[in-house]
Amino acid sequence: MTNIYAEHILDAYQLFHDGTLALAEAEQQGMRVSVEYIKKKSKQIDHKITKLESVIYDSEFFRNWQNYSKSKVNIYSPKQLEMYLYTCLKLKAKKQTKSGHGSTDEESLAQLNIAELDTFLEIKKLKKLKDTYLDGFLREQIDGFIHPFFTLHLVKTYRGASSNPNFQNIPKRDKESMKTIRGALFPRIDYQLLELDYSQLEVRIAQAYHNDPTMLEYLETGHDMHKDIAVQIFCLKEYDATIHKELRQASKGAFVFAQFYGDYYKNCAKNLTTNWCKLPESKWKSGQGIIVGDEHISDLFIRSGITSYAKFESHLEKIENDFWGNRFPIYDRWKETWWRAYQRDGYFLSKTGFLFTGVMSRNDATNYPVQGAAFHVLLWCLIQATNELKEYKMKSKIVGQIHDAIVMDVCPTELDDVVAMMKRIMEKKVRKHWSWINVPLKIEAELCPVNASWAEKQEYKI
Repeated sequence: MTNIYAEHILDAYQLFHDGTLALAEAEQQGMRVSVEYIKKKSKQIDHKITKLESVIYDSEFFRNWQNYSKSKVNIYSPKQLEMYLYTCLKLKAKKQTKSGHGSTDEESLAQLNIAELDTFLEIKKLKKLKDTYLDGFLREQIDGFIHPFFTLHLVKTYRGASSNPNFQNIPKRDKESMKTIRGALFPRIDYQLLELDYSQLEVRIAQAYHNDPTMLEYLETGHDMHKDIAVQIFCLKEYDATIHKELRQASKGAFVFAQFYGDYYKNCAKNLTTNWCKLPESKWKSGQGIIVGDEHISDLFIRSGITSYAKFESHLEKIENDFWGNRFPIYDRWKETWWRAYQRDGYFLSKTGFLFTGVMSRNDATNYPVQGAAFHVLLWCLIQATNELKEYKMKSKIVGQIHDAIVMDVCPTELDDVVAMMKRIMEKKVRKHWSWINVPLKIEAELCPVNASWAEKQEYKI
């Protein structure tokens, strides 16, 4: 092991050494925040929370709770809520805590379909929005700028992390929360924010490990894998990019990537129905769930003979078998081979030369090398861009890194040059540096108007 590691340790060290310096420069640049916006938005959220609390306090649900309780009810007490729901009301808990009590987490409460609990979850979302993000920005800002820390030594996959505030943890799924938080972040005066995001980076890096021919065809031709799976899952006769956009997103997040990361059909079925489609874990009736086009999702399923959660679960099991057995069999075989090699050796090296040791599950062993190497591709590009911005004495600055994206504060007169430079580095130059990248890399861009907040970003064709 020592000899193999010695061949790679210097390159791996150098990447993190240079990466630390480049990320430190991004920290130093910082991102402008609107203190006035944060204070105004915080007051609005406080007012909304008070109104929603009143809705709960004035409800029969709360009055019965108060009558049941021997002390003053605290709606934010998980213990009191658990006792009332599962002992007094005798509701069936959707899942149990480690101590054997009924869970009161967001997923469990949402599945109970009680209006007051939905209001309570809205309050909790607003509190987190204010306390974690807006107040966090306010605490950390210095002269109207936040300077998030970006670190390379905390994550065992060798990915980066962020803190004080966590720049990488801004919600994306909840559009309202994302818009509220990003509405506080601005470019420098007369600049504009540019976000450059790798498309399917981990999928493309995984291809360098498993070399599945079907995946290669998807990546080289640009054919939409997520659309194909959505057609299977939701029994679509024809796919409409506008009407079925949310179904494609559901297939992507709750099935395709879940499968790649080692999840299985039962968990996927629960996520798809409960979180995405808003369907109960029981028999389905007409008019249930989200609306797709001009009909409810339950009607779409019922028309295809899938009339209950149990039948959908069986349907998804068949799709999972097809996914690995017919669509990506080489990928599936690589997972098994890689796992056995790790069990034999107790370690493995990533494509970027990082050594992974210690006790790992099967999913860890097959996911870590992909996740780590994908981040290292982004990090190498960030280093190159930092150096070129200084070399050409450009005014534009890198101000952050978030998952597979680089965020920049761009001088409008440099926009075309910056985009061309980043496209060259992120799609071409990195593949010359690491010849093991055996598929095309693609970046997408989102741009904000001059002086506009990050919430106003729009797709920018490059």
